[in-house]
Amino acid sequence: MFKLSLYSIPNFESKYVEEPRSPLEEGISQLRKYAGPYTYWFQDAYNKTKPTVDAAIQQGIASCEILQNPPPGFLPRLGVIGFSGILGYFFARGSKLKKLVYPIGFMSITASVYYPQEAFEFAQVNGEKLYDWGLRVFIILEDVWKTYFKMDANQEKAEDVKHSSKQRK
Repeated sequence: MFKLSLYSIPNFESKYVEEPRSPLEEGISQLRKYAGPYTYWFQDAYNKTKPTVDAAIQQGIASCEILQNPPPGFLPRLGVIGFSGILGYFFARGSKLKKLVYPIGFMSITASVYYPQEAFEFAQVNGEKLYDWGLRVFIILEDVWKTYFKMDANQEKAEDVKHSSKQRK
């Protein structure tokens, strides 16, 4: 009688043979190798901007909800604030800078009259940022101003030297 063992493992030889890479696989591999640093950079940029974009979307949704179901007295106030912006545009004769600053300023003043608590919080939060930004601009303009007049003074000195050497001859 012939018995088969259930627990014995048959003896056979197997060997793994890796197939050579096709030109398409090689090209994709090279592309992934070269694009790697850029994908990390884009992923980092995406991760940094995603919270800001999400907050802007939430702000837009909240604004739509307020406009669909406005609190009492909101729409007349909004009309007065918008009218003050138009009035500021008409008062801004002349430069393009005035046409940008006057309407925003008039609207800001009118909005702060209607919403003093929100205006105070806005000024408190953004005042320091605005001060820092203004200080940076001032430093940059100061550096440009100094280099411009330093170059101008160096050119005048060079011209004075040329004139004095011509007069000596």
